Amino acid sequence: MPRARAAVTVPGLASGAEALWYDPQRWAAWIDGFGHVARLDDSWPRAGAVLDWDSKPGGRGRVREKVLAYEARSGQELAVEDERLHGTQAVRFEPVDDGVRIALELRYELKQRSPLTPLTDLLFIRRALRESLRRSLQRFARERRAELEMT
Repeated sequence: MPRARAAVTVPGLASGAEALWYDPQRWAAWIDGFGHVARLDDSWPRAGAVLDWDSKPGGRGRVREKVLAYEARSGQELAVEDERLHGTQAVRFEPVDDGVRIALELRYELKQRSPLTPLTDLLFIRRALRESLRRSLQRFARERRAELEMT
């Protein structure tokens, strides 16, 4: 299964980074292409919770995320599906000397396939997904730094 990965180190404790990560009021500031929440279970971010969100126009459309696993200050794994792909996305929080390293990985399968899909995926799609993960993490890092400066 193809995968895209990205990571960033942010200042502060894993608990603070995690609180920002799971705060739906803040997602529009850092999730690449995020439009708005359509549905969010009260048990978010725990296992079994479902999140449906809509992307900005021209984006991914409706995205469904179902929490497969969650461990406080460690991470979360989601089943992810949109119009073009389905797979799993995992976020991991790892304390390091200068803060917390956040690693994001998306393992995916494309819904529409052709004989050229493996090549198209390798040359274009995987790179675009990796860049999207990087943009999200870079924006998240800015939000986290700004949050810490305000306290």
